Amino acid sequence: MGILDDLKKKALELKKKEAIKAIKDRGNSFTGKTGKTIISSTETVTINSKTNAIINEVKEGVSAINKTANGDCEKLIAYIEAQGTEVYRINNASKLLEKIKEHTGFITELEGAKAVYINNITNKGMGIKTPPMFIISNDKELDYYMLLREFYLWYSMKKGLDGFDFKSQELFKQYMNTTKAPDTKKLKYEELAAYKEALHRDEEANAFVMDIIRQKEGGANVLKKMQDGGAEI
Repeated sequence: MGILDDLKKKALELKKKEAIKAIKDRGNSFTGKTGKTIISSTETVTINSKTNAIINEVKEGVSAINKTANGDCEKLIAYIEAQGTEVYRINNASKLLEKIKEHTGFITELEGAKAVYINNITNKGMGIKTPPMFIISNDKELDYYMLLREFYLWYSMKKGLDGFDFKSQELFKQYMNTTKAPDTKKLKYEELAAYKEALHRDEEANAFVMDIIRQKEGGANVLKKMQDGGAEI
């Protein structure tokens, strides 16, 4: 995934810092499902004991599932499907999803034109909303680590962490698809906080998978694995 190369990581860190700074400068508070952030002009305090507990629960849960899967993509897919999330295997999935600026793997809930498009390529009929799902390549070999990263995000959503609603994800994708720093002045307080949550979830998934690869194959292979241009989900 391109987001994991050095330049993208630096860009993400910059954008996260700018988003947090913008939240502090504007001053307000935002309550998410698992924590409340109280924001003033001088500090940001997050009442997030519940959030941290869920994050730890996600790490422990995915770690256990990863050990059971032992590098087998089909075992991860079977777990996903057993929890009621649909997994679609589609030829030329990457190219089809690029048209709406999505990528193979975990697709969060969508609305509007994107949802209509996804409903079409998955043969779900007409509709302006879609539930969370997975779309993976049917004509290319799956990459376990890439799928594990997407699995981690999905598992985080299932556990109730913030940052996976349509608006939060659209803000996140909008800023990740540009080299420019986000113009956060136009965002409402809730949008700023939601954007920050989406950033955190992405970072958590990246860090988890890179740590798994380090443990298994050594640090020298981490970025190579994650940056491999031939990798597919």
